[in-house]
Amino acid sequence: ERMRFNGAEEEDEDDDVNGRDVDAWERSYADERSWESLQEDESGLLRSVDTRTLHHAQYRRRLRTKTDSRVQKGLIRYLYVMIDLSRAASEMDYKPNRMVVVARLMEAFIREFFDQNPLSQIGLIVLKDGIAQVLTELGGSPESHVKALMGKLSSSGDASLQNGLNLVCGLLNGIPPYGHREVLVLYSALSTCDPGDIMETIQRCRMCKIRCSVIGLSAELYICKHLSQETGGSYSVALDEGHLKELILEHAPPPPAIAELATPSLIRMGFPQRAAEGAISICSCHKEAKVGTGYTCPRCKARVCELPAECQICGLTLVSSPHLARSYHHLFPITPFDDDDGDGGALPGNCFGCRQTLSSNAGAPASVRCPKCKQHFCLDCDIYIHESLHNCPGCESFR
Repeated sequence: ERMRFNGAEEEDEDDDVNGRDVDAWERSYADERSWESLQEDESGLLRSVDTRTLHHAQYRRRLRTKTDSRVQKGLIRYLYVMIDLSRAASEMDYKPNRMVVVARLMEAFIREFFDQNPLSQIGLIVLKDGIAQVLTELGGSPESHVKALMGKLSSSGDASLQNGLNLVCGLLNGIPPYGHREVLVLYSALSTCDPGDIMETIQRCRMCKIRCSVIGLSAELYICKHLSQETGGSYSVALDEGHLKELILEHAPPPPAIAELATPSLIRMGFPQRAAEGAISICSCHKEAKVGTGYTCPRCKARVCELPAECQICGLTLVSSPHLARSYHHLFPITPFDDDDGDGGALPGNCFGCRQTLSSNAGAPASVRCPKCKQHFCLDCDIYIHESLHNCPGCESFR
C-alpha cells in the first residue's frame, strides 16, 4: 500500500509540474536540454524547431526602442560604466555567478557601444571594499577595456555608491560642454556603504548634468531609483541573464540629448594622417617610443596610437572620416517598416533584399513593407537593414 501510495503521489507531482508555468530558475536548467529543440528537415539536417522566435523578439525590441527622427541625440558621449564587484557579485543566482555573467555581457556591450558610437569614449570603474577604483580611463579602444576588466575579476567587501558618484563627478568635470556625460551602474548589492549624505552627491551629479542609469541584479532599491529619476536616467531590474543582456544593450544607441545640451555648437576636430610604417616616434598617450602604426596630430605633430582620441599636447579632438560617416545614421534613422500580413492582397513571392521566398506563419507577420518605396522584405532583412545597413535597398534603387 505504501508503494502504491507513493507511486500515485509521484504521478500527481508530475502532473502539477507539467500543468503549471516553469519558473525562472527551472527554465535555466531546462535550457540545457538543447537537443530537445532540434528536429530533422527534409534533407536530414538538424535545425531548430522555431527559429523565428528570436527574430520576432529582436523585431519587437527594435520597435520598442525606436524614437522620432526629429529628436536630437548625443553623438559624442563620455560614458563611465560602474561595476559592482562587492561580495554580492559572487552570488550564484546567475550561472556560474553574477560577476562572470556581468563581465561576459560587458564585453559584448563595449564592442556594441563603439560600433554604435564611433566618436564616443568609455571608461570602467569598480566598486569593492567600500571604495571606488578607476579600472580604465576614458578611451576609444575596446580591446584595452575588455583586457583590463577580465584581469580584475575578484569580489570582496561592500559597495559604496556615493564614493563611485563622487569619483565620476571629478572625472567628468573636465569634459567639454558639447560632450554628453553619462554613467551606467551595474549594481548587485542590496545596500550601499556611504561615508556621508548621498542625497547631496546626487544633487551634485544633477548640477554637473550627468545622466545616471542603473541596472539592478538583485532587487529594486529606492536610492537607485531616486538617482535615476533626479538625473534623467533609467532604472530597471534584470529578471534573468537574457533580460540583463537586453537591458545592457539598450544603452548602446545614443539617447536623446538633454535640453540644456541640445543647443547647436561648432566642434573643432582634426583629421590626422597615418604615420609611416618604419618611423620611430614617442607616443603622447603612452609616453614611450613606438615604431610604425600611429597617427600624427595635424596641429602639433604629436603622435597618438588610436582614434578617436584627444591630443595630449594641444587638446584637439582627433577623428577619422569613417567615424563621422558611421554616426550619420543616428541623425537620420530609417523609418520603421510596417507589418504586411497580406490582408490587402497577395504577398509578393520573394523578398526584395535577399530574394528568398516569403513564407507566412500563423500569428506572425509574413513580411514587412517600406512605407516609402512599398517594397516587401523578410524579417531577417528588416533587422539587418535597421541595425547594420541603415539604408533601404528599395529606396536606394529608385534614386
